[in-house]
Amino acid sequence: MLSRVAPWLASRNENGLGVRVLGSADTLALRALASEDAVANVFILAHLESTGSAGPTSGGACIFGVFDGQTLLGACWAGANLVPVQLDPGLAGYVATAAHETGRRYASIFGPAETVMAIYSRFEQLGHAAHEVRSQQPLLTISGPPVIGANPALTFGTMADFDRILPACAAMFEEEVGYSPFLGGQEFYSRRVAGLIREGHSLVHIDAHGTVVFKAELGAVTRDVTQVQGVWMNPELRGRGHSGGYMAAVVNLSRTFAPVTSLYVNDYNSKARATYERVGFEQVGTFATILF
Repeated sequence: MLSRVAPWLASRNENGLGVRVLGSADTLALRALASEDAVANVFILAHLESTGSAGPTSGGACIFGVFDGQTLLGACWAGANLVPVQLDPGLAGYVATAAHETGRRYASIFGPAETVMAIYSRFEQLGHAAHEVRSQQPLLTISGPPVIGANPALTFGTMADFDRILPACAAMFEEEVGYSPFLGGQEFYSRRVAGLIREGHSLVHIDAHGTVVFKAELGAVTRDVTQVQGVWMNPELRGRGHSGGYMAAVVNLSRTFAPVTSLYVNDYNSKARATYERVGFEQVGTFATILF
C-alpha cells in the first residue's frame, strides 16, 4: 500500500510525526481513539465491529494514522469517502496529502467540521475542486425515547420490498446531492441498498398501494450508537405534519440496536431541524460534508 503513497509518509517528518497506513496490529489503538467520541466516530467504530480489523480492506480502502512515535494521534478512513477520526485540524494536511498521493478519487469528505474543512483546504491546494461545500451540519442525538408519539406504520424493510425501496433511495440521493446514484451503472448502489435491507437497517412505510411513503436507513450501527441517514418523505405527501411521527418511529426502531440515535442535518434545512427538535434531538457537535 505504501508504494502508492509519497515516500516521506513511511518516515518521520520535520515535526517528529509519522503517517502510515494502519494494519491489523493497530486495531486496538484505533478503537480506543475512536471511542473518545462514540457519536462523531460511529462510522469507523461500526467498521471495526463488523470487520474486527483496522487493516486495508479487500476493496482497497485503508486508514491513515498520524503517529508521534508509537502513539496514534489521529486517523482518517480513505475509501469511497474520507472520514477523519479524532484528527486535530492541525494534522489534517498530512492525511490529505497521503490520500491525494494514493491516486484514488473520493466522493466526499465528512465528519467534524473543523477537521473536514482543514482537509479540504489542503485538497484545494492539490487541485481538487468540490461540487458542493456544506460547512455547517448540526450533529444531533437523542439518548432516550422520543418525546412525541411514533407512527406505528414504520417498520423494517425486507428484500420482498427491494424493488420499491431502491427507487425511493435513489430519489432521496438525487434530491440530496444533485445527481443520480446510478451514474456509471446501478450495481454498486443497488448492492448498498440491498445490504442495508438484509442487515435490518432499512426503515420504511409502504402503503397498501405499494407506494413508499417514508423511509430512512441506519447508515452506521454500533452497540452504543446508530447514525440515521437517507431520511425521505414522498414529495406528494409532504407538508401534512407526518414527519415527526415517522422520525419518532425511527428513534424507537433504532433503539433496538443501541441506546443513542444520531444524525447530522444541513443547517439550512429549517423544516427538518424543527422536526428533529420536536422529536427530542439535541445538538452535540457540528459536521461538514464536501461533495466532489
